[in-house]
Amino acid sequence: MEQRAAARRSVPGAQAVARAAALLRLVTAAADGVSLQELSRRSGLSRSTAHRLLTALRLEGLVDQDEASALWMPGPELYLMGNVAAARYDITELARDIVRSLAVKTEESAFLSARRADETVCLLREEGSFPIRSFVLSEGVRFPLGVASAGLAILAFLPDHDVDAYLERHPELPERWGAAHAEKPLRRRLRETKERGYAVNPGLIVAGSWGMGAAVFDREGRPEWALSLTCVEFRFGPDRIGQLGRTLLSHAHQLSSRIAGSRR
Repeated sequence: MEQRAAARRSVPGAQAVARAAALLRLVTAAADGVSLQELSRRSGLSRSTAHRLLTALRLEGLVDQDEASALWMPGPELYLMGNVAAARYDITELARDIVRSLAVKTEESAFLSARRADETVCLLREEGSFPIRSFVLSEGVRFPLGVASAGLAILAFLPDHDVDAYLERHPELPERWGAAHAEKPLRRRLRETKERGYAVNPGLIVAGSWGMGAAVFDREGRPEWALSLTCVEFRFGPDRIGQLGRTLLSHAHQLSSRIAGSRR
C-alpha cells in the first residue's frame, strides 16, 4: 500500500486515476444508485471535481446517471470488463459448492467475500435452512476491512506493517462504524481472531445480527478472500460458536487448498 501511494505521487496522472477509481468503487457499492452529494462526501472530493470525473467516466460508459433521480450507477462497460476479468480473478465457481456445503452443515447463511484494496465485497450468498435470517450481507455489498467478520478475518492475517498502514489510512472507522472500531478495540479483536483462527462480529454492524469469518489464502499465503456466516444472536451462543468456528475453518482450508491447486 505504501508503494502504491508513492507511485501515485511520482507517476504523472496517477492521482486523477486514483480519484476516478475511488468514485467507481463508491458507485458500484451502492446497489440502488448514489447521489453526487454523497459521492463527494464519501470520496473527500469537491462536488465540482467529483462531477467532472463522473462525467468523464460516463463518456467512457463506466458509469451512468438515471435521468429521473440523477443518481449515479455502474455503466455498461463495467459489465463487459467484469466478464473478462472474472476469467482470471473470480473464484466463485471454485467456491460455490463449498459455500453451499457450509450453509447446509451449519443451517446458517454462508458467504464468500473477496478483498478489494481496503474493502471486502461479497461475491456469493447461500441460504441455510434456519428460517430467521440476517440480511446485512448480500452479493455486491462492500465493507471496510476490519468491520464485517470477513474483513476482520482478512485483516488479522495481513502482515503487521500492512495492518498499521491500513489503520493510519482510515482514522474515520470509529466515527462511521462506532467506537468498537477505534484502533485499540479493533487491534484486540484482530489478536483474538488470529489466536482463534476465525473472526467473530458480535452484532457490531446491526444489533442482534452476528457474524463469523475465516480467511481464505492464495497460493502465496496471502489472505485474499473469506468465508463467513451470519445469523441472529441466539444462534451463536457459547455452546455452538466453537462448533461453527471449526466447521468454518475446515471449509476455508478446503477452499484455500483448491485455489492452490487450480490454474488461476
